[in-house]
Amino acid sequence: MIKNSFISLISEKENKGSAEFQIFNFTTKIRKLTSHLELHKKDYSSQRGLRKILGKRQRLLSYLAKKNGGRYKELINELAIREIKTR
Repeated sequence: MIKNSFISLISEKENKGSAEFQIFNFTTKIRKLTSHLELHKKDYSSQRGLRKILGKRQRLLSYLAKKNGGRYKELINELAIREIKTR
């Protein structure tokens, strides 16, 4: 399982309440909800839950970017969340 391997990587370095671990958990939930919503387009309560989780993840990502920019970029690349613009 992807989750178990990532948990072992993070638990070696940090605890499971860290921002990185929470971002990983939110990302897995977002991917599950997205695949669910592709089948059930009118499931409005799941859409609302997805929007809430997206907001929480965005707040954690902005916190991590301010706290540790290098780790933020690594995490974004590991989880393939978005492309980082290079100048």
